[in-house]
Amino acid sequence: MKKIFVFLSIIFFIPVIVLSNSARTEISGIITDSKTHEPIPGASVYFPDLKIGGISDSEGKFQINNLPKMKILIQVSSVSYKTIIKTIDLSISSEFNFEMEYVATELNEVVITGLSKAAEQKRIPTPVTIVAKTELMQNSSSNIIDALANQPGISQITTGSGISKPVIRGLGYNRVVTVQDDIRQEGQQWGDEHGIEIDPYEVNKVEILKGPASLSYGSDAIAGVIHLISAPSLPEGKIGGDVISEYQTNNGLFGYSFHLGGNSKGFVWDGRFSNRLAHSYQNKYDGYVFNSGFREEAGSLLAGFNKSWGFSHLQLSAYRLIPGIIEGERDSATGKFTRINYENGSEEEVIVSDKDCKSYSSFVPFQKIFHYKAVLNNNFILGEGNVKATVGFQQNRRQEYGESKDEYGLYFLLNTLNYDLRYNLPEFSNFNISFGINGMKQDSYNKGTEFLVPEYNLFDIGVFSILSKSLGKFDISGGLRFDSRSEEGKALFLNKSGEKVSEEEVNSVLKFSAFNSVFTGLSGSVGGTWQINKILYTKLNFSRGYRAPNIGELGSNGVHEGTLRYEIGDPDLKPENSLQVDYTMGLNTEHISAEITAFSNRINNYIFLRKLSSINGSDSIIEDYSAFKFESGNAGLYGGEARFDIHPHPYDWLHFENSFSFVNTRLLNQPDSSKYLPMTPAPKWQSSIRVDIVKLSPYLSHFYFKVSMNKYFDQNRIYSAYGTETKTPGYTLFDLGMGGELRNKSRAICSVYLGANNITDVAYQSHLSRLKYASENYVTGRSGVYNMGRNFTFKVFVPIDFK
Repeated sequence: MKKIFVFLSIIFFIPVIVLSNSARTEISGIITDSKTHEPIPGASVYFPDLKIGGISDSEGKFQINNLPKMKILIQVSSVSYKTIIKTIDLSISSEFNFEMEYVATELNEVVITGLSKAAEQKRIPTPVTIVAKTELMQNSSSNIIDALANQPGISQITTGSGISKPVIRGLGYNRVVTVQDDIRQEGQQWGDEHGIEIDPYEVNKVEILKGPASLSYGSDAIAGVIHLISAPSLPEGKIGGDVISEYQTNNGLFGYSFHLGGNSKGFVWDGRFSNRLAHSYQNKYDGYVFNSGFREEAGSLLAGFNKSWGFSHLQLSAYRLIPGIIEGERDSATGKFTRINYENGSEEEVIVSDKDCKSYSSFVPFQKIFHYKAVLNNNFILGEGNVKATVGFQQNRRQEYGESKDEYGLYFLLNTLNYDLRYNLPEFSNFNISFGINGMKQDSYNKGTEFLVPEYNLFDIGVFSILSKSLGKFDISGGLRFDSRSEEGKALFLNKSGEKVSEEEVNSVLKFSAFNSVFTGLSGSVGGTWQINKILYTKLNFSRGYRAPNIGELGSNGVHEGTLRYEIGDPDLKPENSLQVDYTMGLNTEHISAEITAFSNRINNYIFLRKLSSINGSDSIIEDYSAFKFESGNAGLYGGEARFDIHPHPYDWLHFENSFSFVNTRLLNQPDSSKYLPMTPAPKWQSSIRVDIVKLSPYLSHFYFKVSMNKYFDQNRIYSAYGTETKTPGYTLFDLGMGGELRNKSRAICSVYLGANNITDVAYQSHLSRLKYASENYVTGRSGVYNMGRNFTFKVFVPIDFK
């Protein structure tokens, strides 16, 4: 450990002094329309590897200073134009003009996730989905994962509207790594009702890598990576930002966010504050779902330098979320939700009132989650190569209040130190080689009076190397990684009152046994892409992933309140290992875009929860809850995604978009009742017709109107043994959306987004909603709680721009 910290200190601080005198240059030019040759104002010129960019002025001109003299990838983009992606040599020339081609849609985007250097989406072998800021703004959602769940191959495990966990191709929990601006998010993601503690208003773009990404991120990326990326730094001499306001009718969600940043001679700064609150949501079967509201606050600051030697940014953020925990208890006579009134020192079950449901205050049970983060992110240019060095500290505090607003039961305190150091060698003969070391150190403490998992210490380290080679129309890439992770669980003894005591205490009871487990894993991938011609491309990739068991799987022994079950871990579990193959075929013409991806995945030692049964065959009950235990077996998954977009000539403003995705999962060598993996998402088909008009009038631009259908099919392939899962009928949802940018001559005033979700007010239950398994309504005979009904959304985005 000491050697790692000394090495990182040298990398972080000495290069700033050495490299500050590196050769500098600038870039300038004009951006025009390829057909009309008119200037394109507001086009973005961006260097992803440097996090430096600029905007073209009213004459299409741009200029960016303090750049290194080297070969580097540049991205030029503007709404409704094909993104220009090319490598330029700043040591030879500093003036570049770009002609942009108008297109209705495209598939080539710059991606960064899982890579050491930026590259085109269609030139990397792994399947990647890009979600732009425009799409995020046009969609209605309760949290950032909710905003991504409509993407092909992506689903979410939900607990009401406030908590969502990402699922990629049927795999979730610790099998998906969430990354924000190059640092992995660590916040007790092993728990069912533990969401992602990230401000959705701060996300400017999302890159979703499907399939094992253990090569760059180590354990826990066996299903893929969701990379949430903030907006790039502003050009030199500018101060700007935005104000966002949002309202949703179904749950009274009100949100706002203030953002301001600037760049003065390479010194960059940025700040944002956001707030959202919502009361209980409603549907036509349940009415208002009591205690499904939440409150969310977030703030972030960034300060650093963008220079010719690279960049160095310090980011600080704080996040707080207070979501209610939905228990779903009902009055047997009326079928209405009930709650426990703890006033005046007594416990009384009362029927929930409409006032309770529309209140923005918290009712027990609820959680309080605090997440604090400090990240130092650096990229130092070394000749034609560069060193990326990132170190971050995160603290996650998660408290659960079960009986009193003033006294918590569970209280997890998690401290995480992340480190990542990688060197990209100078490109030679179209070879790109990088190698590095990364990992994390964690310490978790139980500060509460209730206990689900033991206190633990974790340390892991991984070394890796990645190579890519361009051969004209062919691109080949691959790499290897070795990981080692140690997890030490601490023993815990309780007295008859359930309080912590020492082992020597008379009549003490062992709650958690001590264990010390070491897991190692070898990851790797090899794949290639072929640009068959200007419109066709294909990809093939083989990968091996690795995941160590998490603390819940190893050491659980207690009631998991939000899940309504008693969980038991197994410290003898082995790490998961996967072998996956992905194949993609894509088409991108002026009027048709299409892509189809198929995958097959074999996972050894797949870990899952199984309900326990008693001797007489009924549920095994511990402390009034059904008992579940973590077990493992071999699993096989296969499936794929397909998308098809038509924008016929001469009606380029019209789009007919379709996508379909499915995954089939199997537990191998199991009887029929347990042959499918739990929590497998249902197949889904999405279809939409949308209109995009760049300039509708001098006062309205970037106008859009869309009608969407989301069809979720029956999910009958379930883990039915021991009553673990139940079948879910299919359902179809219809959505509407409309909006555009209001302008005053050449200046944008604001953008307005209007949406209507589930306009037919269908009552449905998502197969991955944990509220399916809440109590039965004896009046209607329906089990569980239903998802959100009809919802209207209003958003306003106001840009702030200063010289």
